[in-house]
Amino acid sequence: MTTNTVSVHPRNVSPSAAPKAQRAATAFAPAQRGQIIEVSPPAPMLSKHNFLRQLRLEKRRTERSKAPLSLVLFNVDLESSDGTNQLRSLADSLRSSKRETDVLGYVAEDCLGFLLPDTSQDGAHSFTRNVRTRNGTLDFSTVIATYPDQVFESLTEGSHGHVDNAPLFLDHEHTQSRMGRILKRTLDIFGSAAAILLFSPIMIATAIAVRMTSPGPAIFKQQRLGRFGIPFDIYKFRSMSAKNDDRAHREYVAKLIAGQTAEINNGDAKNPVYKMVRDPRITRVGHFIRKTSIDELPQLFNVFLGDMSLVGPRPPLRYEAEKYQVWHLRRILEVRPGITGLWQVIGRSTTNFDEMVRLDLKYIREWSIWMDIKILLGTVRVVIMRSGGA
Repeated sequence: MTTNTVSVHPRNVSPSAAPKAQRAATAFAPAQRGQIIEVSPPAPMLSKHNFLRQLRLEKRRTERSKAPLSLVLFNVDLESSDGTNQLRSLADSLRSSKRETDVLGYVAEDCLGFLLPDTSQDGAHSFTRNVRTRNGTLDFSTVIATYPDQVFESLTEGSHGHVDNAPLFLDHEHTQSRMGRILKRTLDIFGSAAAILLFSPIMIATAIAVRMTSPGPAIFKQQRLGRFGIPFDIYKFRSMSAKNDDRAHREYVAKLIAGQTAEINNGDAKNPVYKMVRDPRITRVGHFIRKTSIDELPQLFNVFLGDMSLVGPRPPLRYEAEKYQVWHLRRILEVRPGITGLWQVIGRSTTNFDEMVRLDLKYIREWSIWMDIKILLGTVRVVIMRSGGA
């Protein structure tokens, strides 16, 4: 007699799903010695059309019930010598791992989607680790998303029509190759060193001006979150009074991230401005160095030390990150934070928070050295034109 082995992947489930999870656990409980368990054959794979249809249905159910919903995308390189066999082996493994409520299907020719209803982000990561453990010889990459991650919108957007044209804006882990990371770090080291030498007269003059016009240190040190959420000290020229209350900024940031743009728009409907204006904390010199972005120059030392990059998403404050949705966190998980980025070049103060995050994710997906160079040149143009202030 052939013996079938069923592997169980533990997941964190919502309280409302506890009875369902208990039934699943009972169904997969180890048999007593000598007891025979009948295992049904693996379920078939859904086509891309049917998988995306099921994804939309589960998404609507989650919006109503508020139960967690996670998605794992498994990508296999079909151009490799054994890519087709690897995809087939991975599909067989995933079919044997599937619960009754899970949904498994094709998202693209080289991509399998595994939808996990009533499963939290931690549960999805646990499931993915177990899949990797069971398939250690297979070569594949993963994308893990928990609703309302942008990946859900990207997959379902436009999928009512010809599904093969549905946009797939997937933020893969390790988007940069090893050589790409070396090139970027080389640009950061030599670029920051050259800029420090070039702008040293301006930095010395600014330090003197800040010290002479207001009490307190010339350099302002503040803790920000870097890659993987690791805190580091960022350096800026102090543009505010040494003793100030940040409650107004905390309230402003909370509304910006929550999308309450009407309450914080200091422009008009056609030309919105999402920044604090007439901030009483800013000094006379502070207004000028913020307008010209001179206050950011000490961050060149952060770049040289490796805490930051010349180009990348701006590093958030801890109380900003606490307000983030799950998909917002990707902007600080994928790459080192930067002094400038797509947002500074394209959007600046006219861009709302969600649009800013999407620009950061676009940068992460499409990164190249040439893209960094273009952003740096665009930043010089924006600063010279003094369009918006950081």
